[in-house]
Amino acid sequence: MAAFLYRLGRSAFRRRWTVALVWAAVLAAVGLAGMTAPEAEEEPFAMPGIESQEAFDLMEERFPGAAADGATARVVFVSANGEKVTATENKEAVEAAIAELGDGTQVASTVDPYESGAVSEDGSTAYTTVTYKVDAAGLTDASRSHLDESLEHARDSGLTVEAGGDALEDVGGPSGTAEAIGISVAAVVLLITFGSLAAAGLPLLTALIGVGISLFAITALAGPLGLADTTSTVAIMLGLAVGIDYALFIVSRYREERANGRTAQEAVALATGTAGSAVVFAGLTVVIALAGLSVVGIPMLTEMGLGAAGAVVVGVLIALTLVPAFLGFWPNAILTRKARRARRAGGTPREARKVNGGTRWASFVLRRPLPVLLAAVAGLGALALPMTDLQLGMPGDEAKSTNTTQRRAYDALAEGFGPGFNGPLTVVVDAKDADDPKAAAETVSERIGGTEGVVSVSPAQFNESGDTAVFSVVPTTAPTGQETKDLVNTIRGDRPGIESEAGATFEVTGTTAMNIDVSEKVQSALVPYLLVVVGLAVILLLVVFRSILVPLKAAAGFLLSVLASLGAVVVVFQQGHGADLLGVETTGPIMSLMPIFLVGIVFGLAMDYEVFLVSRMREAYVHGERPDQAVTSGFRHSARVVVAAALIMIAVFSGFIGDSDAMIKMIGFGLASAVLLDAFVVRMAIVPAVLALLGERAWWLPKWLDRILPRVDVEGESLTRPDEPEAEAAEKDLARA
Repeated sequence: MAAFLYRLGRSAFRRRWTVALVWAAVLAAVGLAGMTAPEAEEEPFAMPGIESQEAFDLMEERFPGAAADGATARVVFVSANGEKVTATENKEAVEAAIAELGDGTQVASTVDPYESGAVSEDGSTAYTTVTYKVDAAGLTDASRSHLDESLEHARDSGLTVEAGGDALEDVGGPSGTAEAIGISVAAVVLLITFGSLAAAGLPLLTALIGVGISLFAITALAGPLGLADTTSTVAIMLGLAVGIDYALFIVSRYREERANGRTAQEAVALATGTAGSAVVFAGLTVVIALAGLSVVGIPMLTEMGLGAAGAVVVGVLIALTLVPAFLGFWPNAILTRKARRARRAGGTPREARKVNGGTRWASFVLRRPLPVLLAAVAGLGALALPMTDLQLGMPGDEAKSTNTTQRRAYDALAEGFGPGFNGPLTVVVDAKDADDPKAAAETVSERIGGTEGVVSVSPAQFNESGDTAVFSVVPTTAPTGQETKDLVNTIRGDRPGIESEAGATFEVTGTTAMNIDVSEKVQSALVPYLLVVVGLAVILLLVVFRSILVPLKAAAGFLLSVLASLGAVVVVFQQGHGADLLGVETTGPIMSLMPIFLVGIVFGLAMDYEVFLVSRMREAYVHGERPDQAVTSGFRHSARVVVAAALIMIAVFSGFIGDSDAMIKMIGFGLASAVLLDAFVVRMAIVPAVLALLGERAWWLPKWLDRILPRVDVEGESLTRPDEPEAEAAEKDLARA
């Protein structure tokens, strides 16, 4: 591995113009494909293998055209000063507003609340549903403006008028603010780390090229594959973070080799052969974790995982080829001013053995490994405790800011019609085999209506064939409440008796039931996912480090950091501590997809730091240093760069906390906190403490296993040992160059 990458880096350095032109051509090609690709149609959220999805599919089959994805706006009218919306003046204002709402060119229908019974018992609140001919993404600016103007005209009558529904959702693409914040902070961190504008700018430039390629590729494939907007957002997030980090490690090793007196070409080759090997395996762990999301069986997670994995692959390839090529264009500009002055004076300062912050910290941990280990584990354990209170769900308008009309509409409906009105259940009765379908549907309706926790049941609506009925069930409790989940489970638990009596089958669906089913599916998939991903990564690290205990320690450290980060998410987004600082006005259940997605990404990133830091320790150990000396050497060379890489990732992820999308905001916070904990607590404290306590045993590997495992030479041992055939070939090639 090291010898191959050595030759790859050297070739990229020598043929830098060819490499740069090839990547420019790739960027131009995918850019053209992305810009000319047809606009992707928004795919409806689907979750195979759960009851609510099966019921929805049955509705689409039996009610053709009725389940169209037309956008909707639910407009709520609330009377003022104790008046009733049924009063003559208020009724006229409501009817005028409905008439104006119905005049939109894309409006399919509106519903009169006075005819449909959509008026609260106390007469204070009424609502209408505006249905559009197109989905939310297809609404024109004129239609959105017409909706806003109609609401304003209705408010002029003195009524409180609010609206919810997907017709009001912002379907625009990413604003770029988060990326700009992350790049700005990354630039500052890189400048401080390297002390050179060129050295700071090169990782940013190559990362942006990689993100551009990935983003254009996803855009080009979005239409044919039906990719969601979150696919590109997550790909940008991870592509930018790992792209900067991987280039950072190559550049840092290059500067180190130049400081040790190597020529520019030899330094590039050695940096690619050693740090590049760590980049390859770090990237592989991230790809395994992200691609592994496909085993969960959730299409949205699969898309996000594979899209982000593709961005990571591009980042690795750019780090191994384009970064060495750019180093060939500016071989000395990357160096510090001190190093450039020394070279002009004919000197070659050696800095490899200098004492720095990394060595001082390593010495501190090595002197007292047990107290450091216990303190770090106790701290992470305390942060992880709130995980025991984790509640999963899919927050809706209730999680939005009270400054939004959607949230105010949600609150008005809850106050006027009850908290369960915002999350009705939909029951689909399949009476195809029943002797009397109408009687069967009525029996199911009556039995469910008599269940404790049900406020009302709507009249059943039959399809044209008369063999399938649909009716709504309004719970007494809010959509995200535990009581509502218990009600759904109760109805499903009573199903055998109800179906036996009715002579027909039924299923429960609707947004509330869908969210409950998704949460349960994610929870059941988490452990198998962990076993698959952690198992594959442990095997990979076993090959990299040729040690039994180091991979197991890496996996245990990851579990600590991810549980602690999930605990932090629960503290902020569920319990509300510090929520105001992040712009989270309403707390509630953690988004169902959040834990498993966070686990996937954090595991990959945690292994990044493990590979970068411990590979330098392994390299020193293989080259003859004692275990404690190897730990110090690893920190001397890698600690500063790992810290810089972590700060860059934290900055990139933190930028997404300001996103309006609740899931992106939560993912940004979770990833930022996870990187903070993993890099600064697990890798900087627990790793050296455990290695200090293990000593020689840390690098123990049974002889039989040593013979079976392939040798990949991540440490670059073959590049420094002349008896290795690959090293001899590499040295001959270099001599000829």
